[in-house]
Amino acid sequence: MNHMPRRYPQGRAGTDDVPVRVSGLTIAGPDGRLLLKDGSLTVPQGRVVALTGPSGCGKTTLLRAVAGVLPTGAQRTAGTVDVLGHDPFTLAETEIRALRRHRLAYLGQDPGSGLNPRMKVRRLLAEVAADRTPEALRALLEEVRLPTDGDLADRRPGALSGGQQRRVALARALARRPAVLLLDEPTAGLDPNLRDEIGELLRHLATSQQLAVALSCHDADLVSRLADDVVELSPRIRAAARRAPAARSAPRDVTAKPPVLSVTGLKAAFTRRGRRTPVLHGIDLTVPAGCSLGVVGVSGSGKTTLMRTIVGLHRATGGTVTLDGRSLRASATRRTREQRRRIQLVPQDPLGTLNPGRTVGAAIRRPLTLHRRTDPGQIADRVRELLDQVGLPADFADRYPHELSGGQRQRASIARALAADPDVLVCDEVTSALDAETALSVMNLLDELRHGRDLALILISHDLRLVEDRTDTLLVLSQGQAVEYGPTPEIFAAPAHPVTASLLGVPVGAS
Repeated sequence: MNHMPRRYPQGRAGTDDVPVRVSGLTIAGPDGRLLLKDGSLTVPQGRVVALTGPSGCGKTTLLRAVAGVLPTGAQRTAGTVDVLGHDPFTLAETEIRALRRHRLAYLGQDPGSGLNPRMKVRRLLAEVAADRTPEALRALLEEVRLPTDGDLADRRPGALSGGQQRRVALARALARRPAVLLLDEPTAGLDPNLRDEIGELLRHLATSQQLAVALSCHDADLVSRLADDVVELSPRIRAAARRAPAARSAPRDVTAKPPVLSVTGLKAAFTRRGRRTPVLHGIDLTVPAGCSLGVVGVSGSGKTTLMRTIVGLHRATGGTVTLDGRSLRASATRRTREQRRRIQLVPQDPLGTLNPGRTVGAAIRRPLTLHRRTDPGQIADRVRELLDQVGLPADFADRYPHELSGGQRQRASIARALAADPDVLVCDEVTSALDAETALSVMNLLDELRHGRDLALILISHDLRLVEDRTDTLLVLSQGQAVEYGPTPEIFAAPAHPVTASLLGVPVGAS
């Protein structure tokens, strides 16, 4: 891996031995609700410090406070923050911008939302890079494990997978040559091999370039291997009652009933400068009612594009998508309202489905009203019920998306999709931003819906244990092609393709 050893000409990222010191920090929202209570954090130079704790405990708020980018209206009510000799709460706007541009980099949990959709990758990097030469930009892409021998540098964010967007955002952060690097769930949504490589990169940057690295992470295994120090934050809000673990039922025979969703020969492409670049190559799949399909593959293999094409957000260039035997139009805007209701997508980036100007309650009420799934007089009760199902307290209905943590936004996004009462639910990395207990609760809920009302579930995930335990059939993608497709237990027991074997970490044909 090219770690760009000459990134910092003096061989050190900064001059402060302990560039980040936070003590007793309490942050309150505009309505007085506590976002963080008594948070403390020390990040020495050359070390990696991990923030852990359940969703909503304040990890994101603490990192944002260090970076001086709190939500609108939030304010410090107690405690101190010292970043490279400065208190970010007392700096003028021009001073905090200069600090973030030259010495401190913050990468949020939804990094794709911070990439200008009209700018190409090459320009996104050059915009903030200390060294804008083609060689330096190419080295940045290599460092975050993005290809440099194709056209990726000339793509815009909309033509990248979620994992690729996350790595472009990380490359932008590194391009500034910061002394302090703050990362909110930097490996969420990445395949295990890439997750380990990014972890190795962060470890290397801390030790060799003397960066001070602080990150939040739900991956206990990664934290144990990566972090020098761990700071565990305690829950500050009452969580809704957790659902008892559901017993794992035997895989269903997907041939025993007709499919509710069928995909045949599905193709898709991205068009740039009038040239079409294929990204999906004739995908076939079926999902019967009450059954679950897992979709796996390395980042950039086409998983998210496949799901967006199925729901009509990305126009197919060939093939068909049928719902109960009826062919659907390629674009969601040309499908009937009932067809759109019956297939719902929970995207990897929850900000992509939650309107920042609407409260969580309003976001959930809208599909209830639009699709008339609940009597008008019972809508408020149904909103509370949906929030409870995904593990959120009822008073979250009055909050806006920016007042929620990444994991809380993900759960609100799931509740919004369930409000439409769909027949097919497409979930793209819905547990990547959740702590283990909340992820288990959400998956138990989806299992109950599958078995209780014959919901067809498509689950994209890099968590192979989750896929193995919760899906009936498995589709393995590589470079936009289906390299393996069949019953999940059989593929896990004896993968027939090298790509699958590599993902599972076993030899081809192992049993």
